[in-house]
Amino acid sequence: MPAALPHISRLRSIVEEDHGTRVMEGEMVLINTNGRPLGVLGGLMIRAFVATLIATWALLGTAAPPAHAEPCPDVEVVFARGTDEPPGVGGIGQGFVDALRSKTGARSVNAYAVNYAASDDFGDPLQFALSVIDGIRDASNHIQSTAADCPSTRIVLGGFSQGAAVAGFVTSPDVPPGVPAAFVPPPMPPEVADHVAAVTLFGKPSNRFLGDSGAPQITIGPLYVPKTIDQCAPGDTICNGAPPGPPTGAHGSYVANGMAAQAASFVVGRL
Repeated sequence: MPAALPHISRLRSIVEEDHGTRVMEGEMVLINTNGRPLGVLGGLMIRAFVATLIATWALLGTAAPPAHAEPCPDVEVVFARGTDEPPGVGGIGQGFVDALRSKTGARSVNAYAVNYAASDDFGDPLQFALSVIDGIRDASNHIQSTAADCPSTRIVLGGFSQGAAVAGFVTSPDVPPGVPAAFVPPPMPPEVADHVAAVTLFGKPSNRFLGDSGAPQITIGPLYVPKTIDQCAPGDTICNGAPPGPPTGAHGSYVANGMAAQAASFVVGRL
Protein backbone atom coordinates (compact mmCIF):
# COMPACT_ATOMS: atom_id res chain seq x y z
CA MET A 1 0.00 0.00 0.00
CA PRO A 2 1.36 3.48 -0.80
CA ALA A 3 2.34 5.56 2.18
CA ALA A 4 0.03 8.36 3.24
CA LEU A 5 0.64 11.57 1.34
CA PRO A 6 2.57 14.07 3.47
CA HIS A 7 0.27 16.85 4.58
CA ILE A 8 -1.16 17.74 1.16
CA SER A 9 -4.32 18.94 2.87
CA ARG A 10 -2.25 21.45 4.83
CA LEU A 11 -0.90 23.22 1.74
CA ARG A 12 -2.69 26.43 2.47
CA SER A 13 -2.00 29.30 0.17
CA ILE A 14 0.14 31.61 -1.87
CA VAL A 15 0.17 34.89 0.01
CA GLU A 16 0.97 37.84 -2.25
CA GLU A 17 1.58 41.14 -0.53
CA ASP A 18 2.90 44.56 -1.50
CA HIS A 19 6.18 43.65 0.18
CA GLY A 20 6.65 40.12 -1.10
CA THR A 21 5.25 36.65 -1.71
CA ARG A 22 5.09 33.57 0.51
CA VAL A 23 4.01 30.01 -0.18
CA MET A 24 2.69 28.31 2.96
CA GLU A 25 2.20 24.67 3.96
CA GLY A 26 0.35 24.79 7.25
CA GLU A 27 2.53 26.99 9.44
CA MET A 28 5.66 26.27 7.41
CA VAL A 29 6.95 28.84 4.90
CA LEU A 30 8.04 26.94 1.78
CA ILE A 31 8.95 30.05 -0.24
CA ASN A 32 9.53 33.61 0.91
CA THR A 33 10.68 36.27 -1.55
CA ASN A 34 11.94 38.41 1.35
CA GLY A 35 10.20 41.57 0.36
CA ARG A 36 10.59 41.33 -3.42
CA PRO A 37 7.27 41.42 -5.31
CA LEU A 38 7.20 39.02 -8.25
CA GLY A 39 4.52 40.51 -10.48
CA VAL A 40 2.20 38.57 -12.80
CA LEU A 41 4.74 36.23 -14.43
CA GLY A 42 6.47 35.53 -11.16
CA GLY A 43 3.14 34.74 -9.57
CA LEU A 44 2.38 32.28 -12.33
CA MET A 45 5.73 30.59 -11.80
CA ILE A 46 5.04 30.35 -8.06
CA ARG A 47 1.72 28.69 -8.80
CA ALA A 48 3.42 26.36 -11.28
CA PHE A 49 5.85 25.35 -8.53
CA VAL A 50 3.00 24.59 -6.13
CA ALA A 51 1.22 22.46 -8.72
CA THR A 52 4.45 20.56 -9.39
CA LEU A 53 5.01 20.11 -5.66
CA ILE A 54 1.57 18.60 -5.18
CA ALA A 55 2.06 16.30 -8.17
CA THR A 56 5.41 15.15 -6.77
CA TRP A 57 3.89 14.44 -3.35
CA ALA A 58 1.11 12.48 -5.05
CA LEU A 59 3.69 10.17 -6.56
CA LEU A 60 5.37 9.36 -3.27
CA GLY A 61 4.92 5.73 -2.29
CA THR A 62 4.22 4.68 -5.88
CA ALA A 63 6.94 2.46 -7.28
CA ALA A 64 8.37 3.52 -10.63
CA PRO A 65 8.07 0.95 -13.42
CA PRO A 66 11.29 -0.87 -14.20
CA ALA A 67 13.40 0.62 -16.98
CA HIS A 68 13.87 -1.46 -20.10
CA ALA A 69 17.07 -1.06 -22.06
CA GLU A 70 16.45 -0.26 -25.71
CA PRO A 71 19.05 -0.40 -28.48
CA CYS A 72 20.53 3.03 -29.12
CA PRO A 73 19.30 4.43 -32.43
CA ASP A 74 21.57 6.21 -34.87
CA VAL A 75 19.28 9.25 -34.72
CA GLU A 76 16.86 10.27 -31.97
CA VAL A 77 14.26 12.89 -32.92
CA VAL A 78 12.85 14.69 -29.87
CA PHE A 79 9.77 16.53 -31.13
CA ALA A 80 7.14 18.65 -29.36
CA ARG A 81 3.74 18.73 -31.07
CA GLY A 82 1.66 21.85 -31.59
CA THR A 83 -1.18 23.27 -29.56
CA ASP A 84 -4.13 20.93 -29.00
CA GLU A 85 -2.70 18.12 -31.14
CA PRO A 86 -3.26 14.62 -29.72
CA PRO A 87 -0.34 12.94 -27.91
CA GLY A 88 2.49 11.97 -30.23
CA VAL A 89 4.73 14.03 -32.45
CA GLY A 90 1.76 15.62 -34.24
CA GLY A 91 1.04 15.99 -37.93
CA ILE A 92 3.93 18.32 -38.77
CA GLY A 93 6.27 16.27 -36.60
CA GLN A 94 5.29 13.00 -38.30
CA GLY A 95 5.74 14.55 -41.74
CA PHE A 96 9.21 15.70 -40.73
CA VAL A 97 10.17 12.31 -39.24
CA ASP A 98 8.94 10.49 -42.36
CA ALA A 99 10.94 12.83 -44.59
CA LEU A 100 14.04 12.34 -42.44
CA ARG A 101 13.74 8.54 -42.52
CA SER A 102 13.48 8.66 -46.30
CA LYS A 103 16.83 10.46 -46.47
CA THR A 104 18.91 8.58 -43.87
CA GLY A 105 19.36 5.27 -45.68
CA ALA A 106 20.18 2.37 -43.36
CA ARG A 107 20.54 4.54 -40.28
CA SER A 108 17.88 3.97 -37.63
CA VAL A 109 15.69 6.94 -36.69
CA ASN A 110 13.66 6.87 -33.48
CA ALA A 111 11.02 9.50 -32.70
CA TYR A 112 10.37 10.59 -29.12
CA ALA A 113 7.21 12.62 -28.53
CA VAL A 114 7.71 15.25 -25.85
CA ASN A 115 5.33 14.47 -23.02
CA TYR A 116 3.35 17.63 -22.28
CA ALA A 117 -0.21 18.89 -22.50
CA ALA A 118 0.20 21.22 -25.51
CA SER A 119 -2.56 23.19 -23.79
CA ASP A 120 -4.93 25.39 -25.76
CA ASP A 121 -6.25 27.04 -22.60
CA PHE A 122 -5.09 30.55 -23.49
CA GLY A 123 -7.69 31.96 -21.11
CA ASP A 124 -5.82 30.42 -18.16
CA PRO A 125 -2.24 31.73 -18.16
CA LEU A 126 -1.26 29.37 -15.34
CA GLN A 127 -2.28 26.22 -17.22
CA PHE A 128 -0.59 27.45 -20.38
CA ALA A 129 2.62 28.27 -18.48
CA LEU A 130 2.53 24.82 -16.86
CA SER A 131 2.15 23.21 -20.28
CA VAL A 132 5.25 24.92 -21.68
CA ILE A 133 7.31 24.32 -18.53
CA ASP A 134 6.38 20.63 -18.54
CA GLY A 135 7.43 20.38 -22.17
CA ILE A 136 10.77 22.07 -21.55
CA ARG A 137 11.46 19.79 -18.60
CA ASP A 138 10.54 16.57 -20.42
CA ALA A 139 12.47 17.43 -23.60
CA SER A 140 15.53 18.54 -21.64
CA ASN A 141 15.51 15.42 -19.46
CA HIS A 142 15.15 13.11 -22.46
CA ILE A 143 17.94 14.81 -24.39
CA GLN A 144 20.30 14.62 -21.42
CA SER A 145 19.48 10.98 -20.68
CA THR A 146 19.95 10.05 -24.33
CA ALA A 147 23.30 11.85 -24.43
CA ALA A 148 24.41 9.97 -21.31
CA ASP A 149 23.06 6.50 -22.22
CA CYS A 150 23.66 6.61 -25.99
CA PRO A 151 26.64 8.91 -26.54
CA SER A 152 26.97 7.97 -30.22
CA THR A 153 23.33 8.75 -31.01
CA ARG A 154 22.78 11.99 -32.90
CA ILE A 155 19.88 13.94 -31.38
CA VAL A 156 17.52 16.13 -33.40
CA LEU A 157 15.37 18.54 -31.37
CA GLY A 158 12.26 19.92 -33.01
CA GLY A 159 8.83 21.34 -32.50
CA PHE A 160 5.82 22.91 -34.16
CA SER A 161 3.97 26.02 -32.96
CA GLN A 162 3.78 25.85 -29.14
CA GLY A 163 6.14 22.89 -29.44
CA ALA A 164 8.62 25.04 -31.37
CA ALA A 165 8.56 27.48 -28.44
CA VAL A 166 9.26 24.57 -26.10
CA ALA A 167 12.19 23.44 -28.26
CA GLY A 168 13.55 26.96 -28.53
CA PHE A 169 13.50 27.45 -24.76
CA VAL A 170 15.27 24.10 -24.31
CA THR A 171 18.30 25.47 -26.19
CA SER A 172 18.55 28.63 -24.10
CA PRO A 173 21.71 28.99 -22.00
CA ASP A 174 19.89 31.14 -19.44
CA VAL A 175 16.49 31.34 -17.77
CA PRO A 176 14.55 34.16 -19.50
CA PRO A 177 14.56 37.52 -17.68
CA GLY A 178 11.70 37.93 -15.24
CA VAL A 179 11.19 34.17 -14.79
CA PRO A 180 12.10 32.89 -11.29
CA ALA A 181 14.87 30.35 -11.88
CA ALA A 182 13.69 28.13 -9.02
CA PHE A 183 10.46 27.23 -10.82
CA VAL A 184 11.69 26.22 -14.29
CA PRO A 185 14.13 23.54 -15.47
CA PRO A 186 17.76 24.67 -15.44
CA PRO A 187 19.49 25.16 -18.81
CA MET A 188 21.14 22.06 -20.20
CA PRO A 189 24.89 21.70 -19.60
CA PRO A 190 26.92 23.11 -22.52
CA GLU A 191 28.48 19.72 -23.32
CA VAL A 192 25.04 18.32 -24.22
CA ALA A 193 25.07 20.49 -27.34
CA ASP A 194 27.79 18.23 -28.80
CA HIS A 195 25.21 15.44 -28.99
CA VAL A 196 22.52 17.56 -30.70
CA ALA A 197 23.03 17.46 -34.44
CA ALA A 198 20.24 19.87 -35.38
CA VAL A 199 17.23 21.86 -34.18
CA THR A 200 14.17 22.16 -36.42
CA LEU A 201 11.49 24.73 -35.62
CA PHE A 202 8.23 25.05 -37.55
CA GLY A 203 5.92 28.03 -37.00
CA LYS A 204 7.67 29.18 -33.81
CA PRO A 205 5.73 32.05 -32.19
CA SER A 206 7.42 35.34 -32.99
CA ASN A 207 8.87 37.47 -30.23
CA ARG A 208 6.14 40.02 -30.90
CA PHE A 209 3.48 37.32 -30.54
CA LEU A 210 5.06 36.17 -27.28
CA GLY A 211 5.64 39.67 -25.92
CA ASP A 212 2.10 40.84 -26.68
CA SER A 213 0.84 37.68 -24.97
CA GLY A 214 2.87 38.35 -21.81
CA ALA A 215 5.29 35.46 -22.40
CA PRO A 216 9.11 35.68 -22.32
CA GLN A 217 10.92 35.89 -25.62
CA ILE A 218 12.84 32.96 -27.05
CA THR A 219 16.58 33.20 -27.52
CA ILE A 220 18.22 30.25 -29.27
CA GLY A 221 21.40 29.40 -27.38
CA PRO A 222 24.65 30.30 -29.20
CA LEU A 223 25.78 26.66 -29.19
CA TYR A 224 22.64 25.76 -31.14
CA VAL A 225 22.30 28.71 -33.54
CA PRO A 226 24.55 27.23 -36.28
CA LYS A 227 22.60 23.96 -36.23
CA THR A 228 19.06 25.46 -36.14
CA ILE A 229 16.61 25.82 -39.00
CA ASP A 230 13.74 28.14 -38.00
CA GLN A 231 10.99 28.00 -40.61
CA CYS A 232 8.04 30.34 -41.01
CA ALA A 233 5.65 29.68 -43.91
CA PRO A 234 4.49 32.69 -45.95
CA GLY A 235 1.32 34.02 -44.37
CA ASP A 236 1.81 32.24 -41.04
CA THR A 237 0.80 34.95 -38.57
CA ILE A 238 2.00 32.98 -35.55
CA CYS A 239 5.63 33.35 -36.58
CA ASN A 240 5.76 36.27 -39.04
CA GLY A 241 5.54 39.09 -36.49
CA ALA A 242 1.80 39.75 -36.74
CA PRO A 243 -0.14 40.64 -33.56
CA PRO A 244 -1.51 37.70 -31.56
CA GLY A 245 -4.59 36.12 -33.08
CA PRO A 246 -5.97 32.87 -34.47
CA PRO A 247 -3.65 30.97 -36.83
CA THR A 248 -4.12 31.12 -40.58
CA GLY A 249 -4.20 28.08 -42.83
CA ALA A 250 -0.53 28.63 -43.57
CA HIS A 251 0.31 27.62 -40.00
CA GLY A 252 -0.46 23.99 -40.78
CA SER A 253 1.15 23.90 -44.21
CA TYR A 254 4.70 22.79 -43.41
CA VAL A 255 4.37 19.27 -44.80
CA ALA A 256 2.34 20.23 -47.89
CA ASN A 257 4.59 23.18 -48.80
CA GLY A 258 7.79 21.11 -48.66
CA MET A 259 9.33 22.80 -45.64
CA ALA A 260 9.33 19.58 -43.59
CA ALA A 261 11.35 17.88 -46.34
CA GLN A 262 13.64 20.93 -46.52
CA ALA A 263 14.25 20.66 -42.77
CA ALA A 264 15.00 16.94 -43.14
CA SER A 265 17.65 17.72 -45.78
CA PHE A 266 19.14 20.32 -43.42
CA VAL A 267 19.35 17.70 -40.66
CA VAL A 268 20.90 14.99 -42.85
CA GLY A 269 23.72 17.36 -43.71
CA ARG A 270 24.57 17.65 -40.02
CA LEU A 271 24.35 14.04 -38.88
